[in-house]
Amino acid sequence: MNDLSLFPSFAARLARPERIRLAKARVPVALLANDVPGAAEVDRDGSALVDILVENGKIAAITPALADGGEDAVALDGRHVWPLLIDAHAHLDKGHTMGRAPDSGGTHPGARAATTADRLAHWNADDLLRRMEFGLATADAHGVAAIRTHLDSHEGQAEITWSAFAEMRERWKGRITLQAAGLVPLDAYRGDYGARLADIVAAHGGLLGGVTRASGGTHGAGLDDIDLLLDRLFALAKERGLDVDLHVDEAAQADSLPHVARAAIRHGYEGRVTCGHCCSLALLGEQELRDTIALIADAGLSIITLPTVNMYLQDREDGRTPRWRGVTPVQELQAAGIPVAAAGDNCRDPFFAYGDHDMLDTWRQAVRILHLDHPYADAPALAGPAPAGVMGIDVGTIGAGRPADLMILEAWSLDQVIARPHSDRVLLRKGIFANRTLPSYSMLTDFPTP
Repeated sequence: MNDLSLFPSFAARLARPERIRLAKARVPVALLANDVPGAAEVDRDGSALVDILVENGKIAAITPALADGGEDAVALDGRHVWPLLIDAHAHLDKGHTMGRAPDSGGTHPGARAATTADRLAHWNADDLLRRMEFGLATADAHGVAAIRTHLDSHEGQAEITWSAFAEMRERWKGRITLQAAGLVPLDAYRGDYGARLADIVAAHGGLLGGVTRASGGTHGAGLDDIDLLLDRLFALAKERGLDVDLHVDEAAQADSLPHVARAAIRHGYEGRVTCGHCCSLALLGEQELRDTIALIADAGLSIITLPTVNMYLQDREDGRTPRWRGVTPVQELQAAGIPVAAAGDNCRDPFFAYGDHDMLDTWRQAVRILHLDHPYADAPALAGPAPAGVMGIDVGTIGAGRPADLMILEAWSLDQVIARPHSDRVLLRKGIFANRTLPSYSMLTDFPTP
């Protein structure tokens, strides 16, 4: 990450950070908390040229860019300024097991088997804490403000993992906002363990979750009683006042999403359910897709697309190039007014061998993969206000009265934001230079090997 040399004027200004003006900052309109101020110039990418006044760590005002920024100005000369970003679907408990877990072959069944083997062999409190700490330190260095992580919550594992999560949430309080959702195959709710898991989740202020497949099975098969299982999950959630976050239809052919939508309506959970993946939507016929999207809208579901991981896992066969992308039809969902966010999902584990907890990188890839360009319109919202809405938190936008938690990019247009990885980004937290060094992989080198 960068030092102060990128913007020499920062050095003097940050010596008295009680008041600075980020002069001629370029902010995507989709990332502004309020309307474009006054007569601010808006470029063809949909980004406004503004001055951001920071006082005592908070944004005091956003105004049209002045010709002369004044004595308190840090001249950005039209560089992009973004809020810190949000990852609303992650797996901190699985992360950074590459090289230790068995090889998955890059397939969904292989990833499940490899993760199970690694979990049974290694997931004690110390192991979870170290890997979660590494993941959070990495996200922090990239400018991530909030994460919702799914936690594998199998019987015998849930108490250990949720306790580790609670410790990390307390340790990172004030730096990264953390939420968690329990993750088990949906048939785990058939027996008594479902209620016990719901109690564990409730005790930690989490979300009740699951994956719409049977234990050891694939999406789209093995759940003939899916409606009864969903009714059980929703009843447990409703009794405890928990919201719901599910992994749904992560396959080419699966049809659980309409069942989830109808269950949300039956239980009065409109606006309280998030569904991640939803890959099979992309292969529906046009009329069936329209009908399903209308049902999703009626149910008030929020959808999270995870394009990098789904492109890694879906349609993988040895010796054969994949024929489809495996990603959610984001543009059609957005056109219907359905909340959609992009997120990072897995990171260096059997479900995705790569990644670095960098939501700016995830967003850059999502724009290219999902064709959210020409024009860009509100595409930046997928990593800011959209996931903030999913998580119910007031971050991910730039507005008066909010903490001056910002990233400054060496880019003057959205195509430049997308073109480079921005390892030279400058992070401000409460208006103060706050770049961190990425944690070294040496923190993980003494993992036992298979």
